[in-house]
Amino acid sequence: MSDKFDKYLPYGRQSISEEDINAVVDILRGDWLTMGPTVERFENMFASYIGAAHAVSFSSGTAALHAAMHVAGVSPEDNVILPSFTFAATANSVVYCGGKPIFADMSRDTLCLDPESASVVAQKAGGPVKVIAPVSYAGYPADIGEFKKIAARHGALVVEDASHALGAARGDKKIGVEADMTVFSFHPVKHITTAEGGMVTTNSSDFAKHLKLFRSHGLVRDKKDFVRPYEGAWDNDMIEIGYNYRLNEISCALGESQMKRLPSFVARRRKIASLYREKLSSLSGLSLPPDHPGHSYHIFAIWVANGRRNEAFEFLRQSGIGVQVHYVPVHLHTYYRQKFGCKEGDFPVTENFSAGQLSIPMFPDMTDEHVDFVAGKIKESLS
Repeated sequence: MSDKFDKYLPYGRQSISEEDINAVVDILRGDWLTMGPTVERFENMFASYIGAAHAVSFSSGTAALHAAMHVAGVSPEDNVILPSFTFAATANSVVYCGGKPIFADMSRDTLCLDPESASVVAQKAGGPVKVIAPVSYAGYPADIGEFKKIAARHGALVVEDASHALGAARGDKKIGVEADMTVFSFHPVKHITTAEGGMVTTNSSDFAKHLKLFRSHGLVRDKKDFVRPYEGAWDNDMIEIGYNYRLNEISCALGESQMKRLPSFVARRRKIASLYREKLSSLSGLSLPPDHPGHSYHIFAIWVANGRRNEAFEFLRQSGIGVQVHYVPVHLHTYYRQKFGCKEGDFPVTENFSAGQLSIPMFPDMTDEHVDFVAGKIKESLS
């Protein structure tokens, strides 16, 4: 390869255009750097794309998860059912609220939370189940219908972690409209980027109101929202606890510009996935990720058999291919072992898949030549 990736091809990367740069420069030359009109405009554009009534932006996907768990009412003694096969932030957001993450196993067919395992651990939780929190891993649409049934049996809410799944769909519905709240991430390797950032979509005006309070210290400035007497236009009142989790104007301008290219980003990811399947499907010792017509392919998660994942990882890294592992199961992190008594063997499907998982390059600026190169090196690593 003779291009900007000729020495190192990362597993994921942002795609920044001149239009993106100009959008950011316009903000820097303007009057507002934070708490201005671009934030609301980006949120409205995002909600319209998803088909949700509300979209509330945050400074990161983690902040968005924390807000969603708080607004869902997670508090001490509450249980939240979620997969161990996710990034630590999904579980951490429960702990931030004082709740207890109750892990369940994954489905090997979807790589997402297994509804049967989730149902079993919910029954055995030993306390109130406040939230069912499926993760649409890698961009594969988790079976939200099954999780809504489980939630209904426990009087719980569904908070979907769709940090991997912007642009994904279930039938004619984009991910972001079926759960009570859905969380997205705008980290640079995701489908669009705001550098760092996140979003929560919801059809509940009450949830949207409290999400906005939570991201801005719990402060209100409008007279109609005051609990104590209002004293004038300068006044404000903190009516509940909150944080400084706001997304700024610069980030929102970048996000607004990126949203215009989101359909092409998702289409290219799907094309790359199709090419990988064509080139790797017959390779012995390798399993390809499950497909779905609504998959948006944040990552392309292959599985290397026979204990050869680490060997393949090192070979590919030495070949200039920035493969990664997603993820170490959360229940095996030291913090969760020590605080919640998690241990090896708790979730065999998760642990087995994690031990062989590799994320290979997947981002819109990849060329077909890049895909050929990666596929060739994978074949070489397993020969």
